[in-house]
Amino acid sequence: MRRWLADRWVMGVALLVLLYLSLPIIVVAGLSFNRPSSRLSYDFHEFTLDNWTHPFPTVEMRDAVVRSIEIGLIATVISTVLGTLMAFALVRHGFRGRAGINGLIFLPMATPELVMGTSLLALFVAAQIPLGFWTIVIAHVMFCVSFVVVTVKARLAGMDRRLEEAAMDLYASDWQTFRRITLPLVLPGIVAAALLAFSLSFDDFIITNFNSGTTVTFPMYVWGAAGKGIPPQVNVIGTAMFVIALAVVGASSLRGRRARRAALAAPVAAVGAPKSAS
Repeated sequence: MRRWLADRWVMGVALLVLLYLSLPIIVVAGLSFNRPSSRLSYDFHEFTLDNWTHPFPTVEMRDAVVRSIEIGLIATVISTVLGTLMAFALVRHGFRGRAGINGLIFLPMATPELVMGTSLLALFVAAQIPLGFWTIVIAHVMFCVSFVVVTVKARLAGMDRRLEEAAMDLYASDWQTFRRITLPLVLPGIVAAALLAFSLSFDDFIITNFNSGTTVTFPMYVWGAAGKGIPPQVNVIGTAMFVIALAVVGASSLRGRRARRAALAAPVAAVGAPKSAS
């Protein structure tokens, strides 16, 4: 028993830490099935499925959720494309100023949101840009790009370049190598970066509050409803977003694992048969 515990105590501690980190998610998921005794109470009073069958108690909440999803999707697409291109340039190419750009990428991640929000507000006011939907999108792209670059860079740095070299040795063109070898191997990192960007955009409150004007997003709706009592359907939205993100990550990881096995086991089948020598 002592030897068994000595071999597995690290795993046991890791599981306890993961359980501790998952407690807020478990609580939110449990409260999504709760009918509280009052609007200002968070006690688990009565089990109900009404929160899931009617996830939007008011039109304002529905509009806020839809608006946050729209902003999150637009910001995610733009930041993922820009961040992925920047990551490829920083990892695969050498150019003057690359070290300085690597340092600048971390500035939005290290800058307090209060400072970034007020700075963007001053920029929009000085440029006479009306605050609203698109200023929120610009602000979200501003800080999401850095997280995308860091995530995709980590994936590219851990990828074996010999797989691409083997594909080119088998007469694959640059486009074939990228489409059939590089992209499937990097895709899990790109998907993870996109999910991270979307979650940061959907969740942001401080920067959005400075640059939203009269536009109300879901976090701003929750903040405004806190004084009157947060509806339990808010927990439904949070739980649904977590489940969807978990499913996407699981599917992407499974696909990436299959692509990696295929690339390692059969590079010839991945890039096509070599041309016969003349």
